[in-house]
Amino acid sequence: MSQGLNSEKKMTTEHRGYVKNGLSRMIVSAIAFFLQVIFLIMAISMSFSRAATIVQMIMPFFAAVLVFMIYSRDRTSALKAPWMIIIAAFPLAGAVMYLMIGTDSGTKKMKRRFAVVDEKLDEYLPENKEEARMTCEFSRSIGGIASYVKKFTNYPIYKNTDVSYYSNALDGLKDQIKDIQKAESFVFLEYHAIEDAEAFHMLEDELVKCVGRGVDVRIFYDDIGSIGFITTDFVGRMEKLGIKCKVFNAVSPVLNFFFNNRDHRKITVIDGKVGYTGGYNIANEYFEFTHPYGHWKDTGLRLEGDAVRSLTLTFLEMWYASEKVRWRDIEKDRGLEVSKFLPEISYRAKGKALVLPYADSPFRHEPVAENVYISMVEKAHEYCYFITPYLIPSDEMIRAMSLAAKRGIDVRIITPGVPDKKITYSVTRSYYSTLTASGVRIFEWTPGFCHAKMCVIDDRVAVCGTINLDFRSLYHHFENGCMVVDYEIARQIREDMDKTMAESQEVTHKYSTGRRLTRAGQGILRIFAPLF
Repeated sequence: MSQGLNSEKKMTTEHRGYVKNGLSRMIVSAIAFFLQVIFLIMAISMSFSRAATIVQMIMPFFAAVLVFMIYSRDRTSALKAPWMIIIAAFPLAGAVMYLMIGTDSGTKKMKRRFAVVDEKLDEYLPENKEEARMTCEFSRSIGGIASYVKKFTNYPIYKNTDVSYYSNALDGLKDQIKDIQKAESFVFLEYHAIEDAEAFHMLEDELVKCVGRGVDVRIFYDDIGSIGFITTDFVGRMEKLGIKCKVFNAVSPVLNFFFNNRDHRKITVIDGKVGYTGGYNIANEYFEFTHPYGHWKDTGLRLEGDAVRSLTLTFLEMWYASEKVRWRDIEKDRGLEVSKFLPEISYRAKGKALVLPYADSPFRHEPVAENVYISMVEKAHEYCYFITPYLIPSDEMIRAMSLAAKRGIDVRIITPGVPDKKITYSVTRSYYSTLTASGVRIFEWTPGFCHAKMCVIDDRVAVCGTINLDFRSLYHHFENGCMVVDYEIARQIREDMDKTMAESQEVTHKYSTGRRLTRAGQGILRIFAPLF
């Protein structure tokens, strides 16, 4: 007993060290970044100091041209408005900031790398015309969504895939461990956040055993997502255990123009035959080993069968695109070992689900993640339910939800009752009045923080994945989702949402009466929310 307490105490002490180390690194990097920005602004100002009068005359004209260029860009107005306001108010500083981090110039090399990798991986995605036809026969409108995703991402819809839904993240983790124990060829894990604590150690023990029997084990995580959870020596420790490990877009004190785009995906693939995705990361709070915000609500999916191919290729996209190899080598397939991770599957599905795992990227000019959600709202005949930890929707999403509610569709949104980020929570609540005025119903899950990201319509089709209803997910991050066309899975998700709403407080009336107007502070935050 004493040994267990000492072990727990040691774990707590180590975890505090991880958090302190991560936060210190992030603070130092942030300070260094802004000092470099200030230095550039001062350098420009000083260089023009002798011609201050001319500069004062030119800057408003330059700012006006820049604002016009931003306005002319083919992007949602909510993403353009903050920069236009900043540049109009602070012409020099605003222009410097925009040219540094508001344009896509800093990501050209990474875009090129992803484009080359995607072109090679797309060759391994099947057309699945028969499955597309079956989807249209099930519902022409749902078939249209699948066709749209195929056109802009190349991800097809599959049959011959069984789907399991987890209303509790811990149940998903337990089954992941069972499947990893059976791994024979490879295990891939890609997560926005990994915490070097109990939940991950449950997986780590089995991954080490996999390495011992010759299984290829790879871990890929996002640096910002994990910065408060692990130390910088995590990659080295994994490599010593025989686990290949990479960090995506590492935080650096030096100016990083690619800093804004994070890997928010959550994927586990075992042998190319079984795959997991959903809202949960591999950290203690997601499985309620700890309770920083009361109870935690998260969900996930297990796929077995043909559709796992898309999850495998989604992982390989990030793995290969993050390697510092020459584009010509990638084009010649040097270093790419794709085919060995795509085994021929003889699995026979028990159910009749049609399954479409897909991924979205900030490097596409098409907002696929948002458009899938909007299409779900537009195609609903009876109801459309969402659950999301953050509600910072675009004007297009608000219009779609509002119009659906006005035409009689039962549109409901579940948000947290306990926030993990108070500022974001304040912005989330600022949208309630606009939505409830049109008939959308809002529920706050009072037991704690709901981190699930799902949408379900009419007991016919559901989407479960990593995509929040906010600008970060819809426009800036690498995300993934899974659309399931199946009465049974859709019904399970709807019943879980019904249970969640029964545990929630409906705040529709409170915000639809007009008594809670958007405060000035909330209004300002809403303007700049797309930049958060």
